[in-house]
Amino acid sequence: MSTTAHQAAPRPVPQAGERIGFRQALHDSLVVARRNLLRMMRIPEIVVFGLVQPIMFVVLFAYVFGGSINIPGAGLDADAYREFLMAGIFAQTVTFATAGASAGIAEDMQKGVIDRFRSLPMARGAVLTGRTIADLTQTLVTLIVLALVAFAVGWRIHDGVLNALAAFGLLLLLGYAFTWIGALIGLSVRSPEAATSGGLVWLFPLTFISIAFVPSENMPGWLQPVAEWNPFSATVLAARELFGNLPAGYEAPDSWPMQHPALASVLWSIVIILIFRSRAVRKYRGAAG
Repeated sequence: MSTTAHQAAPRPVPQAGERIGFRQALHDSLVVARRNLLRMMRIPEIVVFGLVQPIMFVVLFAYVFGGSINIPGAGLDADAYREFLMAGIFAQTVTFATAGASAGIAEDMQKGVIDRFRSLPMARGAVLTGRTIADLTQTLVTLIVLALVAFAVGWRIHDGVLNALAAFGLLLLLGYAFTWIGALIGLSVRSPEAATSGGLVWLFPLTFISIAFVPSENMPGWLQPVAEWNPFSATVLAARELFGNLPAGYEAPDSWPMQHPALASVLWSIVIILIFRSRAVRKYRGAAG
């Protein structure tokens, strides 16, 4: 009997349009994530420039604005402001990954990579899920480097390693949720340049009309509820509490998200993922139809 006869029969390849199980969908997503991570490693400028901006924000806010912003319970204390600041910088960094997701998917659309993917017998959502996983991995590396920079300028963790890990977990969950917004933007525009602009233009008001850099008490009365119900603010305050970076005399605003920031952060992130993932996958299927 020939050697060929002893070989196992090849695994049947699923046909396009055939329903694909969870394990196969997960495998497809990880393959796409690996492809995107390898691409990022081959273009180190992507990682380097992704690190430069948050580091500049840390230095500028810590040394330019530190000591000039009144923190409830601490006053005009530069050291207190640096610790108050860092959770906001971390949150801004993870959400700004949205622009990378937007531009990356738009570039793949423009170059026809998405067309090649959609011709393969793979899970429809795997292309987008793989991209968001790759962006989340890059964001994790950025957070690690940024935390080291924060330590250098005087930021410290005061409530233990486990609480700090929980804070970083909330930050990464928020960042992952926002990459789905970026995925939808990338599928909705015609060029990577438009995707980059579209991925950033709405992030600046979102991050600055929040408690990331100044307490809501310092804002006009009509703007305070907007800042306090901002999903960005809930994650920032939760991270500050878990890091132990709130001044001893600080009292959170009375709004529900500010009184239950960790729960509000998780709920906001889950809602964003559910809404924008379903819309992005539907948009992808429409483009692939």
